[in-house]
Amino acid sequence: MNTPTNKNSKLTGYKGSVFYFTDNPKFNKNAYHFFPNGVLYIADGKVVEAGNFSELQAQYPQAEIVDYSGKLITPGLMDSHVHYPQMEMVGSYGEQLVQWLNKYTIPTERKLADREYADKIANLYLDELIKHGTTSAAIFATISPNSTDALFNAALKRNMRVIGGSAYMDVNTPDYACLPPAEVYDFNKNLIERWNGRGRTNYAVSPRSAYLLSPAEMEATQALLKDYPDIHIQVHLAENKESGDMVTKLFPGLKNYTEVYDHYGLMNEKTIMGHCVWLDDAEFELIAARKSSCAFLPTSNLFLGSGLFNLQRANQHHATVGMGTDYAAGTTLSMLKTMGEAYKVTQLRKAFADNPREIEPLDPLENYYLATLGAARAMSIDHYVGSFESGKEADFIVLDSNSTSDLAIRAEQSEDIRDLLFAFQIIGDDRSVAHTYIMGKKMK
Repeated sequence: MNTPTNKNSKLTGYKGSVFYFTDNPKFNKNAYHFFPNGVLYIADGKVVEAGNFSELQAQYPQAEIVDYSGKLITPGLMDSHVHYPQMEMVGSYGEQLVQWLNKYTIPTERKLADREYADKIANLYLDELIKHGTTSAAIFATISPNSTDALFNAALKRNMRVIGGSAYMDVNTPDYACLPPAEVYDFNKNLIERWNGRGRTNYAVSPRSAYLLSPAEMEATQALLKDYPDIHIQVHLAENKESGDMVTKLFPGLKNYTEVYDHYGLMNEKTIMGHCVWLDDAEFELIAARKSSCAFLPTSNLFLGSGLFNLQRANQHHATVGMGTDYAAGTTLSMLKTMGEAYKVTQLRKAFADNPREIEPLDPLENYYLATLGAARAMSIDHYVGSFESGKEADFIVLDSNSTSDLAIRAEQSEDIRDLLFAFQIIGDDRSVAHTYIMGKKMK
């Protein structure tokens, strides 16, 4: 029995099927807990205890019970890489990464210099996250501090645990979107001091991608990080072949894309590296050695024709991986849909393999881990969220397999929790998320 720290705290038990991870099921067969007739006790926005209802109800007789019998209670979903300013341009047609960024993205992001417009998009974006059951995310804002301020203000209003930062660059992009190297330090310093650690928010230094950064910009970022060694970092890495060729020309003395970031001191345990599609074994080995993380972004990679992430290779090197949408190159904010596309990416790799049987399908348990505790680990926030261990922040969702008729009839055939999760991943969407709770507060 775990007693709430405040004796006057209101204790609430959420009754239903309760499921959460304690480790990566790829490497640990005992990595999760599932209680078909379970309960999750919450007080003061924190987890008190999760377990079998029949065993725990006598220990917490004072608890108010919210009955979600027949539904599945899990930690909130998490998005390890997303661009909130791009909401209006989702589904922009016909280009690959470099051309798509210049034709659609940079002009769209310019609009968020208008604070009123940035507030509108930030609030819409976070409301959509909640609707889809996403409770935490690592988010890129634009070069305008107004967009970053709007994001964090909106997050504070909802008490959401988010990481965010202004994406900056200085080459291969229009002048109006550039941040000169001489301004990198003070630009980030001001935003770090304004936002890092306020409420449940953390700032992330966000040099956009090495093909958009000069050596001088990287050196300025390195100098900044020496003074802020514990700050989060988010970048793009090896998204497609064309951008990789551009990196080689910008940094001719370095062996590969990953080594560029390492050379300038950008790789540590708080670094999230989006995409990681065109990496060799040595690069995955370096990511693992630096304890950095890969963000697996399937819908974006498919939509832009960038390539297929090799999760199997990442696992062979024990690299940390989290799932993400990369909206709005990614085509949905639903982590359930994103999991479905992640499964298809691993399946599609079989079409290009000499021996398809050597390609491992993405197990439903590992898939859900990548969007919950795995993403929390990738974002270095797993000491706060991602599981139902006592003392964790109570961000959780309630999934309803009867939300649509096709999901309902498929779920009826599910033999176990693994198969039920697969049904949610292939058929589920925002309608499957009956409720979303942030720090124990019902938000949907």
